[in-house]
Amino acid sequence: MTTVRQFLRKHGWSYLFILPSMTTFTIFVLVPVVWSFIISFQRYSLARGGVWMDPLYANYERAFTMLGGIFVTAIRNTVIYTLFTVTTNILVGLILASLIQPLSHRLRTFFRAAYYLPAVTSALIVGMTWAYIFNGQWGFANYLLRLIGIAPMRWLSDPDIALGSVTLSAMLTIPATAVVLYSAAMGAIPAEFYEAAELDGASAIRKWWHITVPLIKSTTLYLVVLYTIASFEVFERIYIMVPSGVGNSTQTIVTQIYNNGFKDFNFGVASAQAFVLFLIISSVAVFQFRALRSDVEY
Repeated sequence: MTTVRQFLRKHGWSYLFILPSMTTFTIFVLVPVVWSFIISFQRYSLARGGVWMDPLYANYERAFTMLGGIFVTAIRNTVIYTLFTVTTNILVGLILASLIQPLSHRLRTFFRAAYYLPAVTSALIVGMTWAYIFNGQWGFANYLLRLIGIAPMRWLSDPDIALGSVTLSAMLTIPATAVVLYSAAMGAIPAEFYEAAELDGASAIRKWWHITVPLIKSTTLYLVVLYTIASFEVFERIYIMVPSGVGNSTQTIVTQIYNNGFKDFNFGVASAQAFVLFLIISSVAVFQFRALRSDVEY
C-alpha cells in the first residue's frame, strides 16, 4: 500500500493528462464493445431489451446457418478481396517509394504530396468515381474496351465478375499511406550501407533487395497489418458500387453485419458476426507479426 501511495504521489498528476482521452475511449469504444459482446448471446430488442439465448451460442450458430450459409460466402469474398488488395497495395507502394527515393529532395516532396492526395479523399467519393468508371452503359472502362474492339462488360451487374471489379478498383487505387511510409523509412537508412555495397560492386537491384527491403521490414509489417484490417472491414466501396449486392456475389463480412443489425434489426446475430470478424482479424494479425517480425536492426 505504501508503494502504491508513493507511486501516486510521484506520478499521479501525470495521469491527469491522459484522463480525457481515457474517458472518451471508455465511453465510446470500450463500453460499446463489451455491450456488443453481451448482446451476441442475447435476443435483443430496442423496446424490450435483451433475453439470454438457449443455448448461449445460438446467435453464433445462426450467424453461419441462416439464409443458406450466406455468412460463409461473405467470409470467402472478404478473404479473396483482402488477399488481392493487400498484396497489390504493398507491392505498388514499395515500387513507387523506391522510384521516388533517388530523386532530389524537392521532387521527393512533390511526389509524396501528390501520391498522398487519395488518402484525404472521402471513401464515398472514391467509390462513386469507380462506379461511374465501371458503369455498364457509358462507363470509361467499357469505352476503352470498345476502342480495342472488345464487347462491353457488365462490370458491376454480372455476378461472375462483380467482386472482381470491386477488387480491381481497390487494386488500382494508389496506396497513399504505403508510398509515404515506405519513402520515410527508406530515407532513414544510413547511406554508409549503400556506400559499402558500392565498394563491393553491388548493382542497384542487389542493393535494393539486400539492403533496402530487409531494413524496411518493420514498415512492411505495419502496412500489412494496417491494410489487412482495412480490407477485412471493407464496406463503403461495396455499398456504393454494388448496393444491391448482385445476389450474394459481393457480400462481405461487414455488409452482412450491416444488413442483420440495421436492416433486419437482428442485433444478436450481427454482434456475433462482429466478434467472428474480430477473431479472424486477431488471428491473421498474430500470424503476420510472427511471419514478418524484423530480425534486422541498424
